[in-house]
Amino acid sequence: MDIPELLGAGLVLLLLFVTGFLGAKWKIPEVIVYILLGIAVSGLLTDSHMVHFVGEVGIVLLFFMLGMEFPLKQLVGVAKKVTPAGSIDVVLNFGIATGICLLFGLDLISSLLIGGVVYATSSSITAKMLESSKRMANPESEFILGLLIFEDLVAPVLVAVLVGLTAGEEITGGALALLMGKVFLLTIVAIVLGRYLFSKLGPFFDRHLSSDVFILFVVGVAIAYGGFALYLELSEVLGAFLAGIMLAEVKRSHQLEGLVVPLRDLTLPIFFLYFGTTISFSEGVPMIGLLITLLVWSIVGKIIVGMVGGKLYGLSKKVALRAGLSLTQRGEFSIIIAALATGTVQAFGSIFILASAMLGIVLFQSAPAITKRLFKTKQTEQKWQVPS
Repeated sequence: MDIPELLGAGLVLLLLFVTGFLGAKWKIPEVIVYILLGIAVSGLLTDSHMVHFVGEVGIVLLFFMLGMEFPLKQLVGVAKKVTPAGSIDVVLNFGIATGICLLFGLDLISSLLIGGVVYATSSSITAKMLESSKRMANPESEFILGLLIFEDLVAPVLVAVLVGLTAGEEITGGALALLMGKVFLLTIVAIVLGRYLFSKLGPFFDRHLSSDVFILFVVGVAIAYGGFALYLELSEVLGAFLAGIMLAEVKRSHQLEGLVVPLRDLTLPIFFLYFGTTISFSEGVPMIGLLITLLVWSIVGKIIVGMVGGKLYGLSKKVALRAGLSLTQRGEFSIIIAALATGTVQAFGSIFILASAMLGIVLFQSAPAITKRLFKTKQTEQKWQVPS
């Protein structure tokens, strides 16, 4: 007997409350408990359009709010500074991961797919952890968010190439040029609207911010621009971030965040729940040796990106290491790429994503303590070193 969707929605919210409450009580990150809940109830929520859609709204609102932290001038400065680190990231975490798979005897397409799964840090988990851990004001947060934006620009291109390969289609220069043209169009429209429309709407916002219906306008802008990105076959995350940048030009970000936070907090846990429902253990744990190797490399690779890229960005060694330790979790783009695979490779990708997400969250939480201890030890050694 099918239960009404309204009853199902209520039960899902109550389950999220119970698991979130217990997670907080036992000091387990809420992201992990929501993902594990998704795995536990995946049989009941398989192909649930409602869960998928509400979770998508949550992730859109998260990145919309992040975009509001980056006015255009600040974003341009970040983009220039983060490109060297982003390029290192592609080489290490996509290129070398693909090479490792080839060394383990996988065919080229399977290796490219797994390399794609290993590449991108989870934007949603990282952003949520930055916010919940009160690290958004730390010096490394701008670097981390800039790197996530770089990955969000590269990932659609990577997905398009992999879709063509798995479908047996030839990837032409024209197809890639079209894709980059769409990214350029989406970005330019956002810049023009922000610079020449929203920057002049401050008085309008001041008059209507307290209105009960104004949230419909703000959330409508976020979801519509995220949807426009999907219409262009790009990431809704990129569209939502650009929508936030548009509204940042109004210079009323703090007041707007007050409107959006309650709705984001209601919908975002459902994204992590949905993520959990996509993870399958039906094939067991395939290729354990490769799994362990890639998990180790996924951590080492991101630490190198943090250390080398962070230094190029202008961070101190301590802050750069803290950034590198905070980049190891995989998530939404990895899920999209893993879904292109079949059989053993898809099962491998799902297990890698879950393990990487959990390890990454632990490392993220431990990063301040680890860096503090390491650099305190170095300072102590230097202090007590006897000159020769």
